[in-house]
Amino acid sequence: MALTNREIADLFERVSDMLEIRGDIIHRVLSYRRAAETIRELPRDLRAIAAEGTLTELPNIGKTLAEKIEEMLTTGELEFYNRLAQEIPPSLVDIMHINGVGPKKAALFWKELDITSVEQLKAAAEAGKLRDLPRMGEKSEKQVLAGIEALSRRTGRTPLGVALPAAQEILDRLLNLPQAIEGAIAGSIRRGRPTIGDVDILIASDEAAPIMDTFVTMPNVARILGHGPTKSSVELQNGLQVDVRVLEKARWGTALNYFTGSQAHNIRMRELMLAKGYSLNEHALRPLDADGNMIEDEAQHVRCATEEEVYAAVDLPYIPPELREDSGEIEAAQQGKLPNLIVLGDLQSDLHMHTTWSDGHLSIREMAEAAQRRGRKYIVITDHSHYSTIANGLSVERLLEQQQEVRQVDAQMGPDFRVFHGVEMDIRSDGTLDLPDEVLAQLDFVIASLHFGLNQERSVITRRLLNAIENPHVDLIGHPRGQLIEKRAPADLDMDVIFEAAKKHGTALEINANPARLDLEAQYARRAVELGISLSINTDAHAEDQMDLLAFGVLTARRGWVEAASVINTWPVERFLDWTRSRGR
Repeated sequence: MALTNREIADLFERVSDMLEIRGDIIHRVLSYRRAAETIRELPRDLRAIAAEGTLTELPNIGKTLAEKIEEMLTTGELEFYNRLAQEIPPSLVDIMHINGVGPKKAALFWKELDITSVEQLKAAAEAGKLRDLPRMGEKSEKQVLAGIEALSRRTGRTPLGVALPAAQEILDRLLNLPQAIEGAIAGSIRRGRPTIGDVDILIASDEAAPIMDTFVTMPNVARILGHGPTKSSVELQNGLQVDVRVLEKARWGTALNYFTGSQAHNIRMRELMLAKGYSLNEHALRPLDADGNMIEDEAQHVRCATEEEVYAAVDLPYIPPELREDSGEIEAAQQGKLPNLIVLGDLQSDLHMHTTWSDGHLSIREMAEAAQRRGRKYIVITDHSHYSTIANGLSVERLLEQQQEVRQVDAQMGPDFRVFHGVEMDIRSDGTLDLPDEVLAQLDFVIASLHFGLNQERSVITRRLLNAIENPHVDLIGHPRGQLIEKRAPADLDMDVIFEAAKKHGTALEINANPARLDLEAQYARRAVELGISLSINTDAHAEDQMDLLAFGVLTARRGWVEAASVINTWPVERFLDWTRSRGR
């Protein structure tokens, strides 16, 4: 049986991890990993692409990997993986999912103690058998146990960055049908949550059958889970379950409100409706009789064509979807104190991006032109500092050499678009900063970030971040908690202490818009705003298409009740420069 896109991507990812455990050269390891990423993001079935003979036209898929894909599509297996599994136990890959356990430690546990599973590793750690291994110790042993506990809490949900594009493509296809009147993505995607379970899509139409038939026969559908007259469900090639419902336009408002959620918000809305003498569900507002029973006569039901009508029925203004978590939005609406949430168009700049000087894919000029095409007014080039050797980080000499090119590109772009010179400086594992103050003083903008030692104990890693916040040359803390959604837990920071220091020193905190990070998360962004701390929403782009990720950062900010005034890259360039200069630069 031919494998699905997701199954092939998973197998390539596992091969990559096993090769890394074996100690293969990094280029071979990365070739399988990058191929897996390409396949996961494909909107089409690999079978169709293989039939066209165009597999090698896909990014990161050369002749050898194309042949392996064809083998899996034909046989349902990969002989190379089967041979590799005879040498490297595949279950070692699961051990690598534990925070702080990389390929070298996984290999160490296997070779020294014959540990090949998470369960065996947990038992060994609890028995004190890890601490005597090379480069371990009692502290490292405890960190392994903490990592196993964190692994058990992971949800297995789909990242927003995967779910939203897949849902949007389906919605766009359905809205192109002549029978479709209106459509929307609902559920946790519409609320901007960082991970989602299933995808919910609503279509308003008077003819459901053509929409249902088109949906279940889309090329990226792996399996049909249900095909009804007004609701159908499928599993996509990437493993996502998608449910599509078709309803009449007159019921659009109540249905969209109901299927957007959250459940807690919906419960509050139902309570408010009951106080007004109505029962609320996805179909309509149904009046109650004197005994509190629902009146079944449909003629007396109130249909809401818009969500505004639903909220108006309980004397509330429209509440944006990103706020609907029963976290105070009902009370704020009742008091007329809903925030004026930031929108994508408020952002005038992107203050965090990488070029070919470190690990980016475009030159300084190309990144500037790409940002200008997207309506930005200014950018800051912030390549990695030299501690990030894996990212080709810049030495002091290369950094100052780069500054000359930044100044040249700035002059070439003309007066209506500015290019500034900065750096993403590492906060080293020992807490020191990667560049001396006399070098930082020559830059327009400085980001300090945690990339290494993220599993250090709370007091140590908090002190590291404080060292950066307290430095007068550091303007912004990049992706403060260092998380990779569903892959790496955030650092165990004392966020109360971090917020106190950021407020005291006027240091801004980043909402990293890459959907693999979305860091700060919404709840921390909201707290930062409440304390008067400035934020910045940036893409951390390494290529042109990643500049479009800014929308994910805005979604996260909106979930955090963030208004434009709190975000420094909504400011015009003059105000931005005044702010950096006021910090002693």
